[in-house]
Amino acid sequence: MDENEIDNSEKLLGQINALLRSPRPAKADAKRPEITLHQLRIFWAVAHSDTLTKAAKQLGLAQPSLSQQLSKLEGIVGTRLFDRRSNQMVLTDAGNYMMSRAETVLRNMRDLEDGLAQFSGGRRVTVRLSGISSVLRVLLPSALARMHGKFPDVDFDIQDNAPADVLEQLYGRRVNIGLVASSSLAQAGVGFLQVPIVDDPMVLVVPDRLDLSKVRNANKDMRREDRAVLNQSIQFIFGTQHAKRVEDWYDQMLPEHRVAAQCRSFEVAIGLVRAGMGVCLAPALSTVAGTQAFEGVRLYKVQAPPRHIVAMLPSQYRRLEPYASLIDALQEVGEAFRLPSIEATPPFLDRPAVNDL
Repeated sequence: MDENEIDNSEKLLGQINALLRSPRPAKADAKRPEITLHQLRIFWAVAHSDTLTKAAKQLGLAQPSLSQQLSKLEGIVGTRLFDRRSNQMVLTDAGNYMMSRAETVLRNMRDLEDGLAQFSGGRRVTVRLSGISSVLRVLLPSALARMHGKFPDVDFDIQDNAPADVLEQLYGRRVNIGLVASSSLAQAGVGFLQVPIVDDPMVLVVPDRLDLSKVRNANKDMRREDRAVLNQSIQFIFGTQHAKRVEDWYDQMLPEHRVAAQCRSFEVAIGLVRAGMGVCLAPALSTVAGTQAFEGVRLYKVQAPPRHIVAMLPSQYRRLEPYASLIDALQEVGEAFRLPSIEATPPFLDRPAVNDL
């Protein structure tokens, strides 16, 4: 970050405080309290959280302390920044006005802090990542291996988490980079840069003995015991919206199915498929062990959009080392990665679903 950007950040924070100073003839010498960066960070976290409890967790603060600082900020401003509605915090007009300016100040301060890290006197840099299991397991190791030659003194803190937890960690600045499917976060992550890494197609995972390649009508073309396995769905659940879309897909494509199991891990679900417990709709990356698909299963294409795997990060990290080189390495690995063999869509499933997954 150059000197002009630092000056602009200081000017913006000064302008916010200057707007709050109104002449008071009776108390001309009184100095009005000024907004602090700590208060701006609290304001930003609350605006991006559903509740005060979640904002406090992101910042590592006790909720009473957060509430007190927020009240002080509103006292300095002289108006409410949030409307409290049914345990939700909604920005007022004053809050929306302040938000765009606060984000610029905080972004420039992060640029300053991160830029100064390169002058850390030889101290080791720790890159903190959080992401979904399949990406961490399949793509990240090769990317880190590419990084090691260029940055041998960098170490890594890697955490396996659900998408919502990854986003919460990014908001709380507890990690630098998140690796998730963009569709799993809807518009919640618009405050972060999203860098495409790889497209991950959805597949139907079935036990190896189920050959669906020539099945046009499951009731006529399959043995009774094989049809029974096909109609037992093993579903991965990580969010209400995704669960509903998956349920709709099974209802449309396998109308006679019943839910045999619900899992919080694709790997567990695929393990149940290998044991002959049923079938599973899953992203192809989750079926990979090393560079090959898990043994004991077949993968079939389905007519559904792929998951778009992205790296989420504050925009300044895209041009700051070693983070920029790590993102480049992830993109190179994603481009070079070859999925295991996926068979053509079975004839009885060769039609578009009503809802995208």
